[in-house]
Amino acid sequence: MSVTTLTNSVSWPGLRPWLGTLVRLGLAAVWLFAGAAKVGDLSGSGRAVNAYQVMPFEVAQVIGAALPFVELTLGVLLLVGLATRVVAAVSGALLLVFIAGISSAWARGLSIDCGCFGSGGQLAAGQSPSYAPEIARDIGFLVLAAFLVVWPRTRVSVDRWLESTT
Repeated sequence: MSVTTLTNSVSWPGLRPWLGTLVRLGLAAVWLFAGAAKVGDLSGSGRAVNAYQVMPFEVAQVIGAALPFVELTLGVLLLVGLATRVVAAVSGALLLVFIAGISSAWARGLSIDCGCFGSGGQLAAGQSPSYAPEIARDIGFLVLAAFLVVWPRTRVSVDRWLESTT
């Protein structure tokens, strides 16, 4: 194999769909894990949303009960690679809401667990929240979603299969 052949096979256009596949599967795993961690305790998910103190309790309960199913749906769609760009854009929007919520809680001096991967809600006295790492983590996930918005074509996906049949 010549150096030119090797260079062409690891070029950005050749690498991008494989990297996109890893990004898609990674973001899918995040959503699937987050949704699965909450789906068994929908009222707990509602309490976690209510802890942000940005909406009435009843609304927080409904959002908290729906959120795990939204996350699971995003995860499954990303896992199979269906409507990747749209799902990545929705993921990005949801992550921006999460970042804004955590930032708001931090700015208002609330002492809560974000509830991002289950549990959540008010922290016990003496416990301190970890807002900066949570925001940094969500920004990292947002970067993954942005990658897929820009480059949604990935390997081993329904999108790719649908594209090849038309």
